[in-house]
Amino acid sequence: MYLKRNSLTNYNLRNMKTIKILSGLALSMLIISPMANHLYAQDQAVDTTLANRVTELEIELSHKKTGEDHFMMAGLATFGFVSNSTTTTSGGISQKTTTNSFPDVDHFEFSPLFLWRHGDKFLLEFEPSFDGFSLGVNWADVSYFVAPGLILRAGYLVTPFGTYSKRLAAGWIDKLPTDPTGLADYPPTSDFGVEAEGGLPMGNMKMNYDISVTNGLQLLPDGELQSVGAVDNNKNKTVTARLGLLPLSNSSLEIGVSGMWGSVGDANSPYESARSQSYAADLNFVKSFSPILVNFKGQYNYTFVNNQNYINPSDSSVYTFDNKTTSGFAQISFRPTGSGNNLLKNLELAFRYGKYITPSKSTWGQNSDIIDVSLDYWFTWRTVFKIGFQSSNGTSTAIANSGDKIKSESLFAQFSIQL
Repeated sequence: MYLKRNSLTNYNLRNMKTIKILSGLALSMLIISPMANHLYAQDQAVDTTLANRVTELEIELSHKKTGEDHFMMAGLATFGFVSNSTTTTSGGISQKTTTNSFPDVDHFEFSPLFLWRHGDKFLLEFEPSFDGFSLGVNWADVSYFVAPGLILRAGYLVTPFGTYSKRLAAGWIDKLPTDPTGLADYPPTSDFGVEAEGGLPMGNMKMNYDISVTNGLQLLPDGELQSVGAVDNNKNKTVTARLGLLPLSNSSLEIGVSGMWGSVGDANSPYESARSQSYAADLNFVKSFSPILVNFKGQYNYTFVNNQNYINPSDSSVYTFDNKTTSGFAQISFRPTGSGNNLLKNLELAFRYGKYITPSKSTWGQNSDIIDVSLDYWFTWRTVFKIGFQSSNGTSTAIANSGDKIKSESLFAQFSIQL
């Protein structure tokens, strides 16, 4: 009996364990089943979302036109060597200083240009620049191509004053290693604003126009002008415009006139009434007199600020002067492009005369004559090596050291390439 009851007991225990296991499995299934259904539903939702996104991308790609968007990097790089000797004569006493630098810290530049074309109508441009001292931006703007004769532009742009700053300043374009003294940066020609430019045919002639509205310039206490930047210093805007005419059917000659007008005084300051007017005339002529290609360029700038009172730094007294600045250059170059000699036809000889006159009796008055000569070798149309010499003779007309003489001579070796 004991054995039988024990067997029954064991049997019952086994049955109870089995029932517990089955009950546990059933309970687990009850718990897991909704979770599994929820996870399955989530997977289905994810799959549906992915499927919808893939369908959207397929539709987008099916409507995508070849060449609608395009990214490109260009730009320029310029480096070299300069040796300079400067003699300053004051009160009959002369002092001479000499310097040399590599890679030509006065003219070194690395400026990659990033271009993004969006469709056929929009172009984004951004050109940062490192000049050996700091990292800046040459321009950053958006262009909208409205029609064949009209482009609208907005952002940080080069204003259309003359032609040098906008068309000729790049090292791989300029025929000489240096910029014309005073002309490339006075008045400042990079600003924040909007611009409209284009061209129109006029029978056998052509004309082009360029107009901008920008924040403008700021008058400093010493009478100089500087760019005001992204935030305007008054409620007025500066208007800059250039009109160019190409009178010959082959477009070998272009004559241009420019103007810049605007308020330059800070609001609610002693210079609130200050206004600046600038005018420029430019000329470009290219003609082949076989086998010599002749290239002549020139520009003249005039900037005037209406009568204002300034602070004399020597004694803090109030005084005034005729605040007008003139600068200009005439440049000619010769290149034997028709020569049968490969070495000779890639050589170019350039000569430039410049003049720079700042206000007499100001703290920065001077009268300078500058001569530049350069022999260039063109590896390609956008890659050039230059050996240049510059001689500058200036006389100070400043209020503190009027009559001082400054003579400077520099030797340049420069390589420039468009990226």
